[in-house]
Amino acid sequence: MTRVPTPSIGRRSVIVGASSATLSLVLPYGPGAAATKLTATPRQTAGPFYPIDWSGDIDNDLVVVTGEAATSLGQVVHINGRVLDLDGNLIDDALVEIWQCDANGVYHHPRDERGTRRRDAGFQGRGRTRTDASGRYTFRTIRPVPYPGRTPHIHFAVDVPDRRTLVTQMYVFGEALNERDGILNSIRDPRQRDSVIVRLDQANGVEPGSLACTFDIVVG
Repeated sequence: MTRVPTPSIGRRSVIVGASSATLSLVLPYGPGAAATKLTATPRQTAGPFYPIDWSGDIDNDLVVVTGEAATSLGQVVHINGRVLDLDGNLIDDALVEIWQCDANGVYHHPRDERGTRRRDAGFQGRGRTRTDASGRYTFRTIRPVPYPGRTPHIHFAVDVPDRRTLVTQMYVFGEALNERDGILNSIRDPRQRDSVIVRLDQANGVEPGSLACTFDIVVG
């Protein structure tokens, strides 16, 4: 694919980049690497709180916000993954966005910041980056927390040139609320459902007290 310069993500990318060197990658990649088609990542709702404000600090480190003295509440999670097509080919220069509620359960969205609901000003709430030449992306964020009526999750949007934008959600393995989450369980294909549930492992070697996971996204 034609390369477009990847936006600079500043000094915080140093910490995030370390996670890609420490996490194992589980899917085959490269031409002919997959004997059969990979399982496409399922499409899911963007929800009512897709960010309407992408100004200011919107890089791939959601834990530190430019101009805020305090870092975000919550446990840090390093998300590492790749974007691939159904044949296992890595896709470079894909735009990857994430958004999630903060540790208080509030989204960075005016419709969710109402009454006594006040969001954590130290949490960026949304972020974006581009995959590199190896189809990889990274984010530094917080462990998702439950939201009223929902199990912990993080929203993803992946924009690949000449393809329909893929919107999906990432879930946490072992969460009791997964069994009752209507959106997660609307995924009928068990392979697709399993593909969006990830394990969070201790990652003290990356950052003390943090967690890490791998979330590969297959664009159908």
